[in-house]
Amino acid sequence: VLIVMVLQQQPRRFNDLKRTIGGISQQMLTRTLKALERDGMVSRTVRPTVPPQVEYALTPMGLSLAMPVQELGRWVEM
Repeated sequence: VLIVMVLQQQPRRFNDLKRTIGGISQQMLTRTLKALERDGMVSRTVRPTVPPQVEYALTPMGLSLAMPVQELGRWVEM
């Protein structure tokens, strides 16, 4: 839920996601991103730099999930 909410704002690199979300281990973030990518919610773009830069963004399917997730987040905060 948090990853979808953060990526709704803009595409992010791995460490930026980790900092923004906070309290998530590198392993759990990696697993979750892989699962979201496998399910077609997140795209992963590798830029040919040294070292390689990897950027994550919501796909159109992920964007369609973002609004319901955002509403759920608001409800949880109440």
